[in-house]
Amino acid sequence: MFDEKDLILEAKHVTRRFPAAKGKVLTACNDVNLKFYKGKTLGLVGESGCGKSTFMRFLVSLDKPSEGEIIYRGQDITKLKGEKLRQNRQNIQMVFQDPATSFNPKMKIRDVICEPLLNFKRIKPSEKKEKAKELLEMVELPGEFEDRFMHNMSGGQRQRVAIARALALEPEIIVMDEATSALDVSVQKTIIELITKLQREKGITIGFICHDLGLIQSFAHQVAVMYLGNIVEVMPGEDIGENCRHPYSKALLASVFDIKMDFTKKIESIDSEIPSPLDMPPGCPFCDRCDQCMEICKQEHPVLKEIAPGHEVACHLY
Repeated sequence: MFDEKDLILEAKHVTRRFPAAKGKVLTACNDVNLKFYKGKTLGLVGESGCGKSTFMRFLVSLDKPSEGEIIYRGQDITKLKGEKLRQNRQNIQMVFQDPATSFNPKMKIRDVICEPLLNFKRIKPSEKKEKAKELLEMVELPGEFEDRFMHNMSGGQRQRVAIARALALEPEIIVMDEATSALDVSVQKTIIELITKLQREKGITIGFICHDLGLIQSFAHQVAVMYLGNIVEVMPGEDIGENCRHPYSKALLASVFDIKMDFTKKIESIDSEIPSPLDMPPGCPFCDRCDQCMEICKQEHPVLKEIAPGHEVACHLY
């Protein structure tokens, strides 16, 4: 599916545990193995609380896994400290869900965008104005917006500013945490088009967190489906509609509302409640909600197996 020489970041057996009350342990990410390729988008999909954002925070060194390693350009970035860690932040940047809360509201747009460039001495303070205009025009905003504040802009405009800031340091990888979920559908479309255009031009690798399997399949080259901290399926983006195999992936796809959908077909839902991450079943984490559950599913935890080139699924049905 992908050329291994284009592999620039790989997560190997990444696990994150948090201590909880009464001596219990919450496992937010359980033995996660994912690969990021140059110039490609990996979409990470799942319900709220499944561990998507926890995993992506490891990539930008906002947290560290309890076990496992994350190899970027041959180096385990989870072990970096001090100046080496600071310098590595230039390579992997993040676009947060809500720019209105992730940026200082008292800073003008030019200061927001140019702050990382000044921190790493890429520009002089006197060059701020021109550089801000250049970056704003790159994300299809008027250069004169550099003199505005965040609260003077719409949600879509603010998200474009966040993208401009993330790209200011010319990173190889950008992590986007629900970067379009707060936007109108029409604005979502323009932001996705902007992201894919910039990716083609600059060869950026993108990790995109999303709830919407329908949205992610429109532009992601690879999709990983996460359930209660476990990766249950990894597949090529274009194959989602016809080839997803895990019962959870199918349930997510069936919940997508689309104007082209068959309205005569009943919309199926998962009736049972998601189990507590503090009290996980011993076998498959999805077994209590799966209508195809077998006896082995209740006893043995399934592992990812390749069922087609670039397509892995963790399910005893396969």
